[in-house]
Amino acid sequence: MTLVPVPSQRGAEVGRRIGVGLMYGLWRPRVLGAWKVPATGPVIFAVNHSHNIDGPMVMGVAPRPTHFLIKKEAFVGPLDPFLTGIGQLKVDRATADRGAISQALGVLADGGVLGIFPEGTRGEGDFAALRAGLAYFAVRSGAPIVPVAVLGSAERPGRLIKALPPLRSRVDVVFGDPFEAGDGSGRRTRAALDAATERIRKQLTSHLENARRLTGR
Repeated sequence: MTLVPVPSQRGAEVGRRIGVGLMYGLWRPRVLGAWKVPATGPVIFAVNHSHNIDGPMVMGVAPRPTHFLIKKEAFVGPLDPFLTGIGQLKVDRATADRGAISQALGVLADGGVLGIFPEGTRGEGDFAALRAGLAYFAVRSGAPIVPVAVLGSAERPGRLIKALPPLRSRVDVVFGDPFEAGDGSGRRTRAALDAATERIRKQLTSHLENARRLTGR
């Protein structure tokens, strides 16, 4: 069996510093609740996803370096070695990607932060449809989930670059209270994961509603 190397936290820290420069240089992030993120130990960020900058934005404003699971289609040309070098994980969404699963569990086993878009793809960013992967990682690792709401990134296109939010516009990132996905039994049966997914959906939806009230968006 070939062991898949776990992305380095040092690389993710380099990515975080690049993200800080880019996100605060191009936009005006407003970060709420960052103090709720556990300072040490494994954590899973569950991030809503309505725009391509949501991942880089969270990387740049989070208090800890983050390893995101990113679709393999993003790893093209020079982006492939760059994303790999800053500790990001390539995942094939069309199959059960054992290599990516092993890397993600390795990040958590090393006490790192794993970033997941639980909706699986960019959409309304409302957590309405969740894939089972988030529940699996949370129950398998025992890591707490921190819900993260990114608001304002998809409100309107920029004038210079339509694919990006307007430069210097405000983007809100709201971190929520950590919570456990499992029921404490440690079971990973289909029924247990389905129940965990439903618990997660309720928590994430509630956090998003609170984030919208807090930010007025």
